[in-house]
Amino acid sequence: MLEVDSIDVAYGAVQVIWDVSLSVEKGETVALLGANGAGKTTVLKSICGPLVPTAGDIRFEGESIGGLQQDEVVPKGITHVPEGREIFHESSVHENLTLGAYANRDGMEDRRRRVYEIFPRLEERSGQSAGTLSGGEQQMLAIGRGLMSDPDLVLLDEASLGLAPVLVDDVFDAIERINEEGTTVLLVEQDVHNALRVADRGYVLESGRVSLSGSAEELADDERVAASYLGG
Repeated sequence: MLEVDSIDVAYGAVQVIWDVSLSVEKGETVALLGANGAGKTTVLKSICGPLVPTAGDIRFEGESIGGLQQDEVVPKGITHVPEGREIFHESSVHENLTLGAYANRDGMEDRRRRVYEIFPRLEERSGQSAGTLSGGEQQMLAIGRGLMSDPDLVLLDEASLGLAPVLVDDVFDAIERINEEGTTVLLVEQDVHNALRVADRGYVLESGRVSLSGSAEELADDERVAASYLGG
């Protein structure tokens, strides 16, 4: 489904990604792991549009998308849930979800019902301003808004960042359900424990390069991953 093929990425004259390759097959959840500053978010931004690789290519369903901007990528079936949520604080939950369907309004109410089934608290607060939600509810809204475009692939960037442990569990349970219902997921995470719990495979990014890859089980058992990220 998604192929990232030997990309380099730079911010101006400063290169931050070197020769990164990864793939995501239809129906998988794939985790992109690494410490803060490793380049994980940069890889996502290269896939979904704000950044253009300086070398290599990115293909989605066999079509090159490496030079496209976000408003061109979303209609192809990719949605990006960014770090920091970026919800519209003055708008209601209902309005935020409606805005998520801007590229695909057909079946919008069916998709809204699906979001409310996954996140019942959002339905309870549908008329409430998004800025008055708790941090966990805002993260649920950000994910729900992403689902409103009916994507084939969701890019999730640090979905658990800053959440209380009980809410982290809720968010990862929701990610697992979203995948089980047929949406492919590429998950960027510092919470390696939970990421490997829900992922099929993973890649570890260090200083802008892929240093390890394998099944979730292989990575969880790898001494290097345990030493660096799992407290081993």
